[in-house]
Amino acid sequence: SWGVSLLPSLGEYLTALDMMGPRRKSTKTQLASGGAANPYRLEEPKDYINELSHEVLCHIFRYLPMQDIMCMECLSRKLREAVTLYLRVVKVVDLCASRWWEYMPSGFTDCSFLMLLKKMPDLEQLYGLHPRYLERRRVRGYEAFSIPGVLEALQACPNLLGVETSHLELVEAIWNYMPQVHILGKFRNRNGAFPIPPENKLTIPIAAKIQTLHLVGVNVPEIPCVSMLRHLYLKWVRLTKPQPFKDFLCVSLRTFVMRNCAGPTNSLKYVPLVTGLASARNLEQLELVRVPFLGGLIQHVVEDSWRSGGFRNLHTIVFGACKNALEVDLGYLIITAARRLHEVRIQPSLTKDGVFSALKMAELEFPQFETLHLGYVDEFLLQCKMSHSELVKYGLADVIENPGIITDIGMKAVNEVFSSIKYLVIYNCPHLHNPHKWITDHSRWSRLVDLTLVRCHAIKLESFSQFIELLPSLEFISLDQMFREPPKGCARVGLSAGTGIGVSSALVSNQNSNNDNDNNNNNNHQNNNNDVPNIPPHNNDNEEGAAVVPQPRHRAEGPSGVQCVVKKPPVVIFDSDSEDEEGPVRTQAPGQPQQQQQQQLTTYPPEPPQPTGKTTAEEAATHISKGKTPLRRRGPPLQEPSCEKGCQVTSEQIKADMKAATEVPDKDKSSKEPAAGTGAAGGAEDSANQEEQSRARAGDEGTVRTRCTCSRARLGPEGRTRSVPNHPASGGAGGGDRTPERRQDLGEGASAEGLEARDPAEESLARGMPEGHRGERMLGQSSGEASVEPQPRGLRDGFPRRPVTRARSRLSSVPLVSESGKPVKNEFLIEKRTADKSTSTSDPVTEDDHVQVLTLKSKNLVGITLTNCGITDLVLKDCPKMMFVHATRCRVLKHLKVESAPIVNRFDYAQCKKLDMEQVLDQILRMPPERNRIIYMRPMQQIDSLALERKLFRGPYPYHIAIIHEFSNPPNVRNKVRVRSWMDTIANISQELIKYEFFPEATRTEEDIKKYPSYPWGRDIYTLEGLVDEAPYSMITDFPWLRTLRTADPNSYARYDFEDDESTTIYAPRRKGQLSADICMETIGEEISERRQTRRGVFQRVVVVFIHYCDVRGEPVDDDYI
Repeated sequence: SWGVSLLPSLGEYLTALDMMGPRRKSTKTQLASGGAANPYRLEEPKDYINELSHEVLCHIFRYLPMQDIMCMECLSRKLREAVTLYLRVVKVVDLCASRWWEYMPSGFTDCSFLMLLKKMPDLEQLYGLHPRYLERRRVRGYEAFSIPGVLEALQACPNLLGVETSHLELVEAIWNYMPQVHILGKFRNRNGAFPIPPENKLTIPIAAKIQTLHLVGVNVPEIPCVSMLRHLYLKWVRLTKPQPFKDFLCVSLRTFVMRNCAGPTNSLKYVPLVTGLASARNLEQLELVRVPFLGGLIQHVVEDSWRSGGFRNLHTIVFGACKNALEVDLGYLIITAARRLHEVRIQPSLTKDGVFSALKMAELEFPQFETLHLGYVDEFLLQCKMSHSELVKYGLADVIENPGIITDIGMKAVNEVFSSIKYLVIYNCPHLHNPHKWITDHSRWSRLVDLTLVRCHAIKLESFSQFIELLPSLEFISLDQMFREPPKGCARVGLSAGTGIGVSSALVSNQNSNNDNDNNNNNNHQNNNNDVPNIPPHNNDNEEGAAVVPQPRHRAEGPSGVQCVVKKPPVVIFDSDSEDEEGPVRTQAPGQPQQQQQQQLTTYPPEPPQPTGKTTAEEAATHISKGKTPLRRRGPPLQEPSCEKGCQVTSEQIKADMKAATEVPDKDKSSKEPAAGTGAAGGAEDSANQEEQSRARAGDEGTVRTRCTCSRARLGPEGRTRSVPNHPASGGAGGGDRTPERRQDLGEGASAEGLEARDPAEESLARGMPEGHRGERMLGQSSGEASVEPQPRGLRDGFPRRPVTRARSRLSSVPLVSESGKPVKNEFLIEKRTADKSTSTSDPVTEDDHVQVLTLKSKNLVGITLTNCGITDLVLKDCPKMMFVHATRCRVLKHLKVESAPIVNRFDYAQCKKLDMEQVLDQILRMPPERNRIIYMRPMQQIDSLALERKLFRGPYPYHIAIIHEFSNPPNVRNKVRVRSWMDTIANISQELIKYEFFPEATRTEEDIKKYPSYPWGRDIYTLEGLVDEAPYSMITDFPWLRTLRTADPNSYARYDFEDDESTTIYAPRRKGQLSADICMETIGEEISERRQTRRGVFQRVVVVFIHYCDVRGEPVDDDYI
């Protein structure tokens, strides 16, 4: 069966061999035979192969895969003899043709495999013995491929020294029955999984002849003394003996990696492991993840062994989730290995200032150090969907980690210790605030090339921008879950938004406009919580795409949705920053120790269905896969955290509120159905009336009652909020954070925008407010006075630009205010911002996104990658070497401003829900045409493609433009990748013509735009459509040359030797042989002269806008490429 399955590939080799013959001679023969000769003989060229000697054929066979050599046997007698000769002398055979990741050819049986190996008496090394399936034992009367059959065949090779395989049972059989045979290459089993499959077993014998053992998901009794072993990698390995390391001694070991293994829980049983590692003098890489060794053990072993070379040659040290590890264990290893150390990854519990200040005292040099990862959490623990108790049940060590507690002071010490650091990764360190303070005279971070920050929520945006500007060598920035949007409502209730620590900011300090505490809010916008004690804080943070939660009202809850504690199973991911995309923020009372807070982590499964009046579809849409969904969906309520660690709520508030709740239970029920079911105005008015009554009954304390949020104003088709006429609960779209601008009702007359007068309870609240406090709300204006401005564009359109509280706002428009209190001078910020529904559980307020501007100024920066970040605006201020911008799932990212970034050529915006696509494209296309640029968009809302095309083609953009609409779902990146390969060719042709052939260059000045007011706006626009991998695409463009090149016949350079089938793509230059601008110009000579005659110029540069439509319904599609 082997020979038959491989015959097709033989033809290619014979063709190649035929071409090796003397070409000139063959043409002469054909010419001499003349036209009168037998036409059949013309088609049968001379058989040069059979003329070659056996020695030459054997030499050729050395370059062929084994499969093809075997095929030769059945072609001719001469070839069969050559194959037999070759096999008789061959010493090294690879059954996988160097593709070690593949399986060997199927179709072997015990007999055929034995027959093959018997033909190779001198065989010494057999590589690629990776059978897809092996029977454990022979079955009488049944021809199968079995372990005993393979062993018999191997034993038929008397000189066999080594075998490469990846089969657990086969390797164990070789160790048992052929102990003299080495296991070549890297042994890595291919059926690893977690939980560990019980059938995956391996017993490693003492003195096994193996150098690299890479086990994944295997049950192993013990790790014995294996003197040859150089690399040992254990992942998800269950060690079944009670003392699995008692004989551990691998003196040749260079790499020891133990990740998430199910070993003994008693930390004393790891003593022989650590002492054994110390005796491996050449150990270079030590990775311990979830290994519960005894704290202080490594320190003692290092003290005993360093003089004799223990741990002296380490270049990589990784500690992750080792629950007993102490600072001294890590510190001693780092100090001992200082001379060779390249990379250190430190688990959160050891990511603290003390480690680095102690290393600083040691006054060591680390000449080769490059990579530091702080707060390191193993990928498996980040991605694993199992709960903590399940992992422990499967035998993993019982560890729950708190975030790293390193501060800015520690970060200064980091660079003083590791002065030559190039790559820095920081994960989940909530006590870092001001990166620009990390730079001092002694720590300049002068060699830092690559910076990755993940979930360091308290880092201040302004400080981060300064830090970037001060780093002289920085090339790459990656930010993930950074600069989160402050939770909606924090500004009004005085919570320190987005710090990740969650202390009420009223307790941190008074919020004057200049204070320097950790809120990311514009502090001068916030209410002073000391002055208004009875507006309770809200502890529901839906920052990155979590569900917007309407709270059911039949639960007895406090003013901010505080509920009784319900114990739930622990959260799946133990990086233990207490909030993530899927949960409300868990704020912590100052008196409560952080450790205690972290031990109360909970998962949030959907609660039993409550009568919310929702459709099941809406409820089903609630659970969102981690990190994938920047959407707010409505669904059943999440379990809120305990009230002790929520926010400070006074007992009077709770009493008053409970009283109100018991007095109006029936009305609650009656109003809930229409409001929740339809979001209709009637239901919303009901709810507004009830709030008045309950407020009055609550003793006019001003407590804001928790109400169903369904009556919130609905977003219109453009994402703007429709004002519902004569309805107090409707809100308008607006800018900025939830700020007191919406309280700017004092002293202003009611606007005729269809909003009712303010309700009596709020009127009395406003009257009762102290005069001084009123002035503070006015953003620094004199008390009681408010600015009345002409109506902004937003109001003329019938959409109030600022957010509107229920019957409070009088639609004043206030400029955005920066941290310092001065208006932000950003023309492109003035555009109307898409408002979002408030996630507070109280009033149905529509609130704007807090403006967060990331400004980049760096002389060496090459690219930035943003994932799940809360910035609204990206400004490329001065980035002369910047080449790419990637933004994925940045929920509130809206604008781009390019001040100076001349060579940036790649923009990727995927699943950025609120991106102002036209503004971003306008900014990119207005850049001076110094580079070709490709812009990849995956919008999450419907696109008006006609309007977009009109805007781009008629605009003042000096580029040839191509807009590609791609409809593959799930998304296919082939077209996107291929476009990059040929867009430059098109531009290169135009540049050659302009530079060297005096071709007219097109312009796009104001005169040009006026001259061509209508389609095609002075451009030669055409459309190309087709299918790629069964998904339609359409391309609207004015690219010159492309149509001619696409339809041209392939030339002599045409190549088909690549795996990817480009026949369905928009344009496949390699298949046409159009490999360079020069070759292409030969093909398009006619079109060039035509354009020259009609005096139609060309632009030197091109822009491709690639729009992928798989997410436009608002549901992000899972995608491996993101």
